[in-house]
Amino acid sequence: MINKLKKLFQDNNIDGYIIPKNDEFFSEYSNPDRLRRISNFSGSSGLALILNNQNHLFVDGRYTLQAKNQSGNKFQIHQIPFVTPKTILSKKQKTLSLGFDPKLFTSRSLNRIIGKQHKLLPIHENLVDKISIDKKHKNTNYFYVLSKKVAGNSPKRKIDKLIKILLKRKIDNIFISAPENVAWLLNLRGKDNPNSPIPNCKIIITNKKEIYFFSKPNEIKNIKKKNFYKNFKFYRLKDLFEVITKLNGKYFCIDYNTCSLFNENIIKSKFIIKDGSDPCYLLKSVKNKIEIKNMKQAHIYDGVALTKFLYWIKKTNIKNLNELKIEKKLENFRKKNKKYLYPSFSTIAGSGPNGAIIHYRANKYSNRKLKKNELLLCDSGGQYKYGTTDVTRTICFNKPSNFIKNIYTRVLKGHIAVATTNLKKIKRGSEIDKRARKSLKDINLDYAHGTGHGVGFFLNVHEGPQAISKYNNVTLKKGMILSNEPGYYKENKFGIRIENLIYISEENNKLQFKNLTLAPVEKDLIDFSLLNKLEKNYLFKYNLEIYSNLSKYLNKKEKIWLQNLI
Repeated sequence: MINKLKKLFQDNNIDGYIIPKNDEFFSEYSNPDRLRRISNFSGSSGLALILNNQNHLFVDGRYTLQAKNQSGNKFQIHQIPFVTPKTILSKKQKTLSLGFDPKLFTSRSLNRIIGKQHKLLPIHENLVDKISIDKKHKNTNYFYVLSKKVAGNSPKRKIDKLIKILLKRKIDNIFISAPENVAWLLNLRGKDNPNSPIPNCKIIITNKKEIYFFSKPNEIKNIKKKNFYKNFKFYRLKDLFEVITKLNGKYFCIDYNTCSLFNENIIKSKFIIKDGSDPCYLLKSVKNKIEIKNMKQAHIYDGVALTKFLYWIKKTNIKNLNELKIEKKLENFRKKNKKYLYPSFSTIAGSGPNGAIIHYRANKYSNRKLKKNELLLCDSGGQYKYGTTDVTRTICFNKPSNFIKNIYTRVLKGHIAVATTNLKKIKRGSEIDKRARKSLKDINLDYAHGTGHGVGFFLNVHEGPQAISKYNNVTLKKGMILSNEPGYYKENKFGIRIENLIYISEENNKLQFKNLTLAPVEKDLIDFSLLNKLEKNYLFKYNLEIYSNLSKYLNKKEKIWLQNLI
């Protein structure tokens, strides 16, 4: 594949080619996945820089081990932000011509990763597609609309709120290029992505309440009759230029994170870009009462499946079990619920050293058998009607060493520290992140990922702008949903992570985190002497909450086992 790509360099007068993970919709789960085609790397984030005599793959701390395993024989692997394409290119004395697909990059991303030292040459026919095109299948990914009963709000009400923001900012038009934001705004869902019900589409909304909807024509037949709003018009994705020429006004709002350079240049041909932040991100992050209610129900469904799975794996003979069998078994427990649709991401079932690969995915080559003296890290989630789940549990099968118990308990202390945060005093994810890491840092340990990400309502399992991470300063608000997942990873040895989804509730004028996830943590890994009274009390109440919500769905043996964890 790489050699075929390089043969095209001369025809296009380039010295190299840049390949991002994302497709033109900038979704987490890209389709097609051109980066995987060229590098075999299957992580959700990354970038390849192919030069005449060098191949570079850039990933963040979550994926360094995975990238080495999947792509290390053909690529030099670099961890960003410590090494970037700029770092590599700055060492080149000769000015290089670098080709790229302008539909797959934003102006900001290009400047961030490449800079202005070298010449960037847009090539509109994607070179990876030219050498390897995915097989085309008949498209049955029709869009559909959630009722107000499910979504809690009508599209009309959401659009009205958005237009008020546009008028306040004196913006004439907004281009919503992130499909997840379109989906939220219009209560729209689809089947274009493997792990998320996001429909691939974009829209333009004017401050005069005109809506221009861009998508594949064959996907919208089920929604054309829906009266989202007056003056609602449908167009093909390639018709953006035609629509732009018809619009009035002076100022445009775009999303610098998902508006491609190609589309940005079309808009700039007639309008001034006044704002580069889509208000929908923040509006979408605050869930209404109905969305929270539906998410709670989805987590009861998921909690039953997870608890049954945890009981089964703790009571079964693991001699003949491996990672792929574990994946399938957990999926089967979820499938027993009629509301379950599909995984919210690819399940991570990492046994022993594979657990240290933060976003590991088992395959026939890496598939390890479970061993009694090794930990199993299992990170999984589901899309239900209607809700999105994400949970990680670390499981042991034998008496763990004092060292392992020490580490696990410190991760648990960080997890509890997040869950019990006083949100009156601490309102930013960056401050909460420090609390999560403290117990590990007391013994000079840390982990290379954020402590928590935002989660969508029956949308993406990863959602911004809210997060619990070192650099996130978004003010946390009532109704936001986040993950709580501190961890620790010992390369070639083990991985430990404990993850719940939490939401911000208000009771007696006091904001607090409340758990959505209902699944017991591994009691055999806890060193209770390291827990203080508050932490022990939290654990007792959490296990009691699990039993209260799930016991009626469990058989007698499962109930007794769960009861003994309280």
